[in-house]
Amino acid sequence: SQAEGDRDTALADRGAALADRGAGAGERTQAEGDRDTALADRGASAKEREHSSHDDLTGVYLRGAGLVELARDMARARRTEETLVLGFADVDGLKAINDSRGHAAGDRMLLEVANAFREKLRSHDLVIRYGGDEFVCAISGLDMDSATKRLALVNENLAAAPEHGSITVGLAELQPDDSPKALIARADAALYRAREAAQSDAGSQATEAPSAE
Repeated sequence: SQAEGDRDTALADRGAALADRGAGAGERTQAEGDRDTALADRGASAKEREHSSHDDLTGVYLRGAGLVELARDMARARRTEETLVLGFADVDGLKAINDSRGHAAGDRMLLEVANAFREKLRSHDLVIRYGGDEFVCAISGLDMDSATKRLALVNENLAAAPEHGSITVGLAELQPDDSPKALIARADAALYRAREAAQSDAGSQATEAPSAE
């Protein structure tokens, strides 16, 4: 009959609509899955970038990535006319610790040094593991005297840590024509003078030699 035909048509239309809704839900589920996958991939990429730019042991910047960040900090300091002091630090006696107590003890010392930098410097100050027992830090917005005092706090922190470590630091202030390499070289020269002056004393600091008038 006509009524039965109309009813069958209505049921067929309703079934088609339900099928369309099901297909739409499937498409939304697929889209959500794709979005979740993209977010996971993005997170993995960020972790890979951090892994390639940061030291696995200490969590601070590795030398290559750190020098890129240092160049940015130097450019920012020049643009904003801020001071920037660079510290070149040696971990005192690390080789002797490795030789006498093993590399695990040396690794603990390096981690304590990195943690002391994190605790006593500010969150935006740059810290780089420059070599085996060498760290470089860039302290912006402070003059030489203030930077010296802040790095003295790093040594106080280390003295109270389980390994009772210390660092010797050379400091250099950013000059208008400095490249990252030149600034680091002047801080390294100041470190050498600190080593000479301190001889057997631990936890020493020296600033760069004053320029000749």
